[in-house]
Amino acid sequence: MKDIQFFYDPISPYAHLAFAALPQALMGHSVVLHHRPVLFAGLLKAHGQLGPAEIPAKRDWTYRQVQWLAHTQGIRLDLPATHPFNPLPLLRLGLATAVDEAPGETSRYVTELLFQHVWHGGADAADPARLADLQARLQDHMAQRGRPWLAPDSDTVKQRLRANGEEALALGLFGVPALVVDGRLFWGFDALPMLKAWLDGDAWFQGGAWEAAARTAVGVQRR
Repeated sequence: MKDIQFFYDPISPYAHLAFAALPQALMGHSVVLHHRPVLFAGLLKAHGQLGPAEIPAKRDWTYRQVQWLAHTQGIRLDLPATHPFNPLPLLRLGLATAVDEAPGETSRYVTELLFQHVWHGGADAADPARLADLQARLQDHMAQRGRPWLAPDSDTVKQRLRANGEEALALGLFGVPALVVDGRLFWGFDALPMLKAWLDGDAWFQGGAWEAAARTAVGVQRR
């Protein structure tokens, strides 16, 4: 049984694609998947990077590519009315449903709702009325399970999100989606075949290429 940490931010279309494709990628393996919301912008800031949607030409390409990938994979993906947007309300709504046993995690059901809120229907993900509707659904979900609901703007929820970000950086994360298993980091939707190969015991991982990559010398640094 493998424990896999899936770090995501619903603002990322690649995280949405990865979430939808994960069941197939993990098929045949006994795993426990932990869904960990994290602020993508916080990772970018820590590494001094811009997000794909903050670079005009790359922004256009990103939206074209993710729609193509969704088409080829049979995954629904509707571009939201505006992007990027502030994902903090969504991240906090998700972590307001976390239970004490796993305060930094969202259930698969809740994670799916967050992604659908952004990537299904083409609406404004930051619209206050839509966020209020989502909160009502999540509160009802928690009530049906007999679980307590925490206010999304509470210090407890904010601390949960900060803790996830700090752990993500400590693990070496620089973007989302990112999956961590056996101390190895697999980044991006296109890393799912590589993750599956690791779980399958592919001999490539025993050949030293993984470790050698970290030993490659830096030839020049751009200032």
